[in-house]
Amino acid sequence: MKIRRPRTLLGMVLVGLAFVTVPLLIAVGNALVKLGQLAAESETVLSDSATATTENQRISALLMNMERNARQYVALKDVASASNLLPLYDGDQADFEARLNALRALPKNAEIAAALEQLAAQSKDVHRTLRGERTEGAEEVIVERFRTMIAASRDVSQGMRILIDTRLSTLQENTRSAQRSIAWQSAALIPGTFILIVLFLLLVGRPMRQVDRAIRELGEGDYSRPLAVTGPHDIETLGRQLEWLRHRLKESADEKNKFLRHMSHELKTPLANIREGTELLLDGSVGPLDIQQQEVTGILRDNGVKLQRLIENLLTFSAWQTHTASLELTEFELKPMVFSVLGQHRLVLSNKKIKLQMKVSPIKVRADEGKLRLVLENLLSNAIKFTPLGGTIGVGAAMQDNDLVIDVGDSGPGVHPDDGDRIFEAFYQGRRPQDGPVGGTGIGLSVVLECAQAHGGSVQLLPGEMQGAHFQVRLPLRRAADKHLMAVANG
Repeated sequence: MKIRRPRTLLGMVLVGLAFVTVPLLIAVGNALVKLGQLAAESETVLSDSATATTENQRISALLMNMERNARQYVALKDVASASNLLPLYDGDQADFEARLNALRALPKNAEIAAALEQLAAQSKDVHRTLRGERTEGAEEVIVERFRTMIAASRDVSQGMRILIDTRLSTLQENTRSAQRSIAWQSAALIPGTFILIVLFLLLVGRPMRQVDRAIRELGEGDYSRPLAVTGPHDIETLGRQLEWLRHRLKESADEKNKFLRHMSHELKTPLANIREGTELLLDGSVGPLDIQQQEVTGILRDNGVKLQRLIENLLTFSAWQTHTASLELTEFELKPMVFSVLGQHRLVLSNKKIKLQMKVSPIKVRADEGKLRLVLENLLSNAIKFTPLGGTIGVGAAMQDNDLVIDVGDSGPGVHPDDGDRIFEAFYQGRRPQDGPVGGTGIGLSVVLECAQAHGGSVQLLPGEMQGAHFQVRLPLRRAADKHLMAVANG
């Protein structure tokens, strides 16, 4: 017959509790029964011991009293005086027989029973002798009978004592046996309970770990792998709900990325026309411009460059989200590229009177030039945005243990303490106020992180290195190149 497993988590918990508590209740009940039996047996033995001791002492006292009265009765010559002793003897005889009956009611062996019958028979014989005709030698017969009864009484007392000791020994052995039995049952419950706990963890822990992994993946934005949860019915239901949620989140993310791609492409064409027109105006192709016109046209061109960079960030972010971006590794000189990026911001740097501190080593690197340029543009744009009038921006680049390390810092207000763990999240703009006519999208630093990770590197915010924010990008370019070559070989 196939044993059906509980379908719900609550059912499994109840079954597990039943498997644990039922043996425990049986063991406790068995222990209570045994302890009750031992307590009752102990009470009986103690009661019998007290009764036997009391009755034997009373019988000994009665025998002495009865012997004295019998001797006096036989020794007195005056019949009238002697007859007064018979009622006393009759009372002692009745009490004596009552004590014998009390002893007969107690547990006894054959020897004790024979001794009790001997006492009863001899006491009756003496009583009949005293009630009969006086004869010569009656006193000697009575003395001999009492001597025999006293000896039999001692035998009964000794036998009762031995029997009580035997019963006490048996009681002690039964107590030790009960203790051993309870100890073995308790010891057997420990591994049994441990096995049940392990079994319960295997049946419940595995699906709970699956649920935990599913929730963690959804929280991290990983919607690529289908979620499957096996186990009790209610946990499987929760797994199906999480899978439904994954589909909805994936659809939402795909729609968002699709929207970003379409809008970015739609914005690039008119923006290119705007930039081309401003360049034509600045070049004088449509006629000379006065100083004020040139200044306005320069502002249009700079903000067009900013818009272009924002759109490129959106396109790059969308590409990373859809896993369509790839690295195009080439060898190039790093220093000219850094100065080229700085040249795009020369007007803003000049207007805000920002001082530059450059420490760029002449390095030839193998990386994705477009992605690395995007990293520098976003970091430098971020630094310019938050650096106050007359502030300082530091830019550094050098090789450290086969890693390219790029540092960009500023003298601005820095990153808010509450933003430290979230500044690399997409569309998170932080609590610091932003300057300039064109606000950011909140994905610049996330694009920097994506580009760095694509090269196998990292980006981090270093505390205390500069007055404002200090970002450091570390790219293991040799490993990035090796990874690219392996991908080409496998492709």
